[in-house]
Amino acid sequence: MKLFKVMCVMALVFAVSAIAYAETQSVKVSGDITVRGLARNNYDLNADDASAANTGSQSTNMATSLMSTTEIQIDADLTDNVAGTVRLVNQRVWGAGDNASAGDETGIVANPFTDQFTAAAIAPGTGASFDILLDLAYIELKEFLYSPLTLKIGRQDIWFGKGFIIGTNMQNPQAALYAPEYTAITSFDAIRATLDYDPWTIDAIFAKADENYRRADDDINLFGVNVGYVFDDYNAEMEGYWFFKQDRFTGTLGAAGMGLISSINGNCDNDVHTFGLRGSFDPLEDWTVALEGAYQGGHYLGAQSQVEERTRSAFAIDAIAECRYFQDNFAWKPVLSAEYIFYSGEENMGNVTADAAGEYQGWDPMFRGKTDTAIREWQNVYYGTDEAAAPSFTNQHQIIIKGVVEPTDSLTAELAYAHFWLAEPWATVTTAVNQNTEKSIGSEVDLNLTWDYTEDVQFGLLTGMFFPGAYFGSGQDDTATDVVGTVTLNF
Repeated sequence: MKLFKVMCVMALVFAVSAIAYAETQSVKVSGDITVRGLARNNYDLNADDASAANTGSQSTNMATSLMSTTEIQIDADLTDNVAGTVRLVNQRVWGAGDNASAGDETGIVANPFTDQFTAAAIAPGTGASFDILLDLAYIELKEFLYSPLTLKIGRQDIWFGKGFIIGTNMQNPQAALYAPEYTAITSFDAIRATLDYDPWTIDAIFAKADENYRRADDDINLFGVNVGYVFDDYNAEMEGYWFFKQDRFTGTLGAAGMGLISSINGNCDNDVHTFGLRGSFDPLEDWTVALEGAYQGGHYLGAQSQVEERTRSAFAIDAIAECRYFQDNFAWKPVLSAEYIFYSGEENMGNVTADAAGEYQGWDPMFRGKTDTAIREWQNVYYGTDEAAAPSFTNQHQIIIKGVVEPTDSLTAELAYAHFWLAEPWATVTTAVNQNTEKSIGSEVDLNLTWDYTEDVQFGLLTGMFFPGAYFGSGQDDTATDVVGTVTLNF
């Protein structure tokens, strides 16, 4: 009798397992391991630091570290057009486990693409390097209620167009990285609905960027609609979009040196409505021209002490031309490109006072994913050059000239030259920066080598040099350098 019961239980378990297995069409496991070695010098543009910690020794300006990023992703394809994705990540600095101490290194820590940034310790906390973090966890429902509709619910990557407005939600959990721009966690907690009416595509999103406890009036939310169309000729495409970053405050807020003040009614909005168009086409077979322009409205509150909200009125432009004419005519397959980017700025931003009024014209980078340079991109975002110096994501013109060649089938070399200058004078009370006189921020040269060792293993070497312009005064006019070696395994 006991044997019969055991057989019945085993049969039931087998039947349930068989049903569950039948409902799973396929499960794919993938991932990657990336190891980076970094050597950086003079990121504060000062080779003669005279602080108590440095005592003028130039050797302390050189920062070296090793870091690893490990990702495991599981994609499950189920019946009835249902799928799910989970990705786990560990990112850590080598040797920065239990013997790491807070305050080992100082820089700018915050979400890089917000109005607020402040200097603070960025060393890994005890044990944080060994945390397993959740990067992706979403459900995908294809043909949901209506055949062209796909619904994604949960933690997911969101990238539109070239990533000029929406691309990454960069996070550095537990401040685990010395070089937080290399974080692998860029996902959003979001709901995304996609209608595919080929050649039309319509996307609508809602994302919770920041949950401040359980109040309803102090979160940062992202809403948006993106409409795309693919043309039959000239490899042409076009997108139009509206994205709304709803940033709400209640009461008095504070950030180092920024003293935010609530409005008279106790509610403050730092909302950003971004409207834009993007398009690209090939006027000739070997040429591509792309243009994106966006306008921002809404309210501004956040970068300096303010009593009342100010009306936003800002815009940005990204124009690119790429030439592939020589790619088929030379053995090294050269590709050349030129790009111009403009972010509108607020005049004398460094001296804005609490009673400032009128339109605010500084560009808010939203959740931009597109990055263009190795060093300037992160100045006064993650790495401080001066407490009030201009950050890289607003009030700036930039030109980038780039060339790519393939000396062998497995080796690619990319050389980029970029020049930056202010759109409006950035006044400041700090004497290290020339007040109201100079707009030249500087130039940068980046060389990126990539070697495909096998189909699964790739080596990389990035070298960058930033040359400060006349905007930076004495004491902050030394060249910054960056060398990053990388090896990546994909499986």
